[in-house]
Amino acid sequence: MENLEFVFPEIFVSLSIMFLLILGVFKKKSSKLILNLSLIILLVTAVLTFNETIGINEITLFNGSIIIDYLSSFMKIITLVAAFFVLVISSNYLKSIKIFKIEYPILILSSVLGMMIMISSNDLIVFYMGLELQSLALYVLATFNRDQIKSSEAGLKYFVLSALSSGLLLYGCSLIYGFTGSTNFNVIANQLNSNEYALTFGIVFILVGLAFKISAVPFHMWAPDVYEGSPTSVTLFFTMVPKIAALTVFIRFLYVPFLNLIDQWQMILVFLSIASMVFGAVAAIGQKNIKRLIAYSSIGHIGYALAGLTTGSNEGIQSSVIYITIYILMNLGLFSCLLMMKRNNVYYEQIDDLSGLSKNHPLLSLSLLVILFSLAGIPPLAGFFAKFYIFKSVLEQSMFFLAIVGLLSTVIAAFYYLRIIKIMYFDKEKEKYDTDHSLWLKFSLTVSTLLILIYFIFPSQLIEVVSRINIIQ
Repeated sequence: MENLEFVFPEIFVSLSIMFLLILGVFKKKSSKLILNLSLIILLVTAVLTFNETIGINEITLFNGSIIIDYLSSFMKIITLVAAFFVLVISSNYLKSIKIFKIEYPILILSSVLGMMIMISSNDLIVFYMGLELQSLALYVLATFNRDQIKSSEAGLKYFVLSALSSGLLLYGCSLIYGFTGSTNFNVIANQLNSNEYALTFGIVFILVGLAFKISAVPFHMWAPDVYEGSPTSVTLFFTMVPKIAALTVFIRFLYVPFLNLIDQWQMILVFLSIASMVFGAVAAIGQKNIKRLIAYSSIGHIGYALAGLTTGSNEGIQSSVIYITIYILMNLGLFSCLLMMKRNNVYYEQIDDLSGLSKNHPLLSLSLLVILFSLAGIPPLAGFFAKFYIFKSVLEQSMFFLAIVGLLSTVIAAFYYLRIIKIMYFDKEKEKYDTDHSLWLKFSLTVSTLLILIYFIFPSQLIEVVSRINIIQ
């Protein structure tokens, strides 16, 4: 029973979801109330998560299947804050396209609960349970706009391909259990010596399943269609939040049980990283839809995050965590801009719709300029530092080829970001967009733009926080 206080955030979210479901059934027209309660739940959970780590280095619960440490708490807080912003900036959008229903915030909370379980998992079964809870909610969210055939198609594609990847992942888990007799990461680590090569098969299958969840090449095929077809607020959620949990599982899975097998899995990760960086940079060039472009861009950015994990060092892990944190900030700003492209209750998603934006909306186009420069890695913006930390950790391990490919990919990717800026500033302007945006939407855009701009003044703040993550003892 005394262990329960350390999983109180997860218990609180679970009970809250059940309460909100009952409230939604018995109280008519309660969508706004449930959305506001969901926001409070996310903030309270973030505070509870922050409090549980004070004075704790690392604690394992329930026979070692759950781990509470600095990495898990940091990633959970980022997940909760990101989910909070997704909900607050999407309420007006949901009302405009008439899908503002009680189920939406509840599904977001269910997905976040699955991610929190994944982040704290120290066992294959617990990790899989969290993964499926997250995925089931995401399937429904992708198809949430039932009147749009593209949304239904997006959900169906994601469901079918995700089921396939889950099957491969489960097969990998069963292989590892078969060879080691345990699903616990610490026990698996002690059983490595006798089954080193046999376990490689299990690792490969699990990495394939995880690579699908973060849309790393060559398991990215679902991302562009799902990103384009889903409602924009759901695409924002897809782009940001599930990647945090999946990256944490990558770190836990590779560095706790299989650190001694780094020679086996390092090359797989290098391949995933290089393929994602190159493909993400090249495939985005021909895109005309902003959400499809963001999908290919996110594939490239995941490649950079994985590059940090290939190093086999604490510095590499820390650089990947910093990268994903800054990446989430940049995406929040980018989607805030996208949700402001509304005219007569119609949202515009084509790159051509940005034509001449600077002439009618100078502040919006300036924010978008800063965000796009940051995504391209232009100094002295936050995106530059994110890439700098990754390349620094890669070069420290003498992985020169990976660093060179990463730098070349950055140069190629800069082209399509600069092309959007050219369209905004030099093309003929179109009709003005509406300016009656919610206060939260303006707030999220302002905060993300300012943080990206002034990050170079206080870069050590984030480094100091993340430097406490030490997985390799």
